[in-house]
Amino acid sequence: MYNGQRIVVVMPARNASRTLRTTYDEVAGQGIVDEIILVDDASGDDTVAIARSLEGVRVFEHARNLGYGANQKTCYRAALETGADIVIMVHPDYQYTPKLIPAMASLVASGLYHCVLGSRILGGHAVRNGMPWWRYVSNRALTLFSNVVMGAKLSEYHTGYRAYSRELLERLPLDANSDDFVFDNQVLAEILWLGYVIAEVSCPTKYFPEASSINFGRSVTYGLGCVKTAVTYRLAKLRLVRSPLFPSV
Repeated sequence: MYNGQRIVVVMPARNASRTLRTTYDEVAGQGIVDEIILVDDASGDDTVAIARSLEGVRVFEHARNLGYGANQKTCYRAALETGADIVIMVHPDYQYTPKLIPAMASLVASGLYHCVLGSRILGGHAVRNGMPWWRYVSNRALTLFSNVVMGAKLSEYHTGYRAYSRELLERLPLDANSDDFVFDNQVLAEILWLGYVIAEVSCPTKYFPEASSINFGRSVTYGLGCVKTAVTYRLAKLRLVRSPLFPSV
């Protein structure tokens, strides 16, 4: 609980058995988290068994692999059903430090922001912390393109560390979004479409073999999806196309 608001952390998981316990310990150690929800997307390891052994974790399982976006849809639906006022997504691969949970929650609880991102780019240490050069270059290029086309000034659109208010999650047309990785990008475009201001905090990250990441081929697919999202946003603003991602407001 923070400032009278219920804090729920959601973890979209797939094959996270090697890092889940470490992530959980740090999340629970922040002292303000009321509930942790883990949604497993048909892992082939012991993720579910470990999650069920952790105190206070509610576990949901997909019978088959539905995708990263579909996993998040289940996460947010479950969090709202438990009465969450603030929902923070933390990947259980321990790439993002849970120590920023209080800071991110406070920005949402203040009422000033309804979305807060943990940015790997702010601070300028992404490559030094291990981000592959090709991923850094593509991140910067896609972010520049999205900012220009959608008229925003975010440092990155591709972080998986995010905090949302209940009000915002209830307004987003999440079911219209992709079940794949571009879900994250679509969400930020929808938030901008609705006129909300997005806050960012600098987030140190770790890159190691256990940390999850998508391969080059899927990264290309993701990048093309981001370009499509931004272009659709602009065309919808100009009233040249209609999209379920960007309904009339």
